[in-house]
Amino acid sequence: MGSLKFILSAYLLSLSLCYAFEERVAAESQHELQHMHTIQLSSLLPSSVCNPSTKGNAKKSSLKVVHKHGPCFKPYSNGEKAASPSPSVSHAEILRQDQSRVKSIHSRLSKNSGSLDEIRQSDDATLPAKDGSVVGAGNYIVTVGIGTPKKDLSLIFDTGSDLTWTQCEPCVKYCYEQKEPKFDPTVSQSYSNVSCSSTICTSLQSATGNSPACASSTCLYGIQYGDSSFSIGFFGKETLTLTPRDVFPNFLFGCGQNNRGLFGGAAGLMGLGRDPISLVSQTATKYKKLFSYCLPSSASSTGHLTFGPGASKSVQFTPLSSISGGSSFYGLEMIGISVGGQKLSIAASVFTTAGTIIDSGTVITRLPPDAYTPLRTAFRQFMSKYPTAPALSLLDTCYDFSKYSTVTLPQISLFFSGGVEVSVDKTGIMYASNISQVCLAFAGNSDPTDVSIFGNTQQHTLEVVYDVAGGKVGFAAGGCS
Repeated sequence: MGSLKFILSAYLLSLSLCYAFEERVAAESQHELQHMHTIQLSSLLPSSVCNPSTKGNAKKSSLKVVHKHGPCFKPYSNGEKAASPSPSVSHAEILRQDQSRVKSIHSRLSKNSGSLDEIRQSDDATLPAKDGSVVGAGNYIVTVGIGTPKKDLSLIFDTGSDLTWTQCEPCVKYCYEQKEPKFDPTVSQSYSNVSCSSTICTSLQSATGNSPACASSTCLYGIQYGDSSFSIGFFGKETLTLTPRDVFPNFLFGCGQNNRGLFGGAAGLMGLGRDPISLVSQTATKYKKLFSYCLPSSASSTGHLTFGPGASKSVQFTPLSSISGGSSFYGLEMIGISVGGQKLSIAASVFTTAGTIIDSGTVITRLPPDAYTPLRTAFRQFMSKYPTAPALSLLDTCYDFSKYSTVTLPQISLFFSGGVEVSVDKTGIMYASNISQVCLAFAGNSDPTDVSIFGNTQQHTLEVVYDVAGGKVGFAAGGCS
């Protein structure tokens, strides 16, 4: 009788353990499913049709954001005949440009500033005969009005730069091909040059990293973005029109007379950094150093760049931090990463050694080597059922999805100080060259002391809010729709 009771007890115990195990497996399975994305492969591939978003259109101080390589970039707003579009750029070339930009940022944070003469010498010594090496000033373009009467121009907006500039007639030395007619200051009623002797001219040093020069008492600026991409010209004042209600007289900008780099056909660049010369600082009286944007999910859709208040209530803010040698950059304190809902084991010192910036112009997020390696390992484990493909430039974890119409990806989240978790949108996890070469859209820095960069692919569809005066940056999902 006793042995029967023992057997019965053992059976009941094993049964309960079995049920508990099954419940735990089911719970873990449910948890894993909650942290997975099923994605249509077609959403990762380019489209020739523009699908604009309506978000941001109703906001008073909002500009439409388009991708410079996408079908929504239509620069014929002036009704004039423009230059023919530049040929399409390969994904390998885009990634090469991106790597050049990152090297330029790392170099800028580790070296002292230069001079205009150094840029000129670079022009004479290293520039190829064609349009020059494009180091990538960013992918995203807005249209603004410059001059009186205003002339609409497409500018790449860049949180990693301060000076706003555009190519100007008569292009004394060289202008690259742009899609719109170039700005001619002689036909504007509101243009004026900045004098060499003014304190404003001196302030160019911090905004461009180069000492200003003089030509017939007119202040000259020079800014270099990398190996051979630069703009040199007159530093002037002009009327800037962002929207019909948002007009800023005496806006300081560069009127480029010697410019190298394709810049995707854009007329120039809008600097949204933290320097006093940036657009953010020059419009502070009206917008209180507050702006936000949403970068679209693909090159065939649109986002918005909005100035002033109006962010959604769901935005979570993390404090801005300072980056040694890079006062213009927006520094963040990254503290962790999760893949598929599982926090990776990464020492805090890995992120604090060099710090992190958020940058609208860098395509692929860069991580310290000791953070990228565990991310890659975890991602590969989740993706083990899919056939692999060769590396694409700096992207070393690629897959061949040619036999699939949908794939399942693990959710990737980035964690920042202040308890902020930013879940990367499913369109920002992978970078597709074509359906047979789709790669994890993260890369590792070669040096652990190089700054990490939160790039624009991982910012897709997020509402990103820069409260510069408040010393914080915020994130919310669904910013474009």
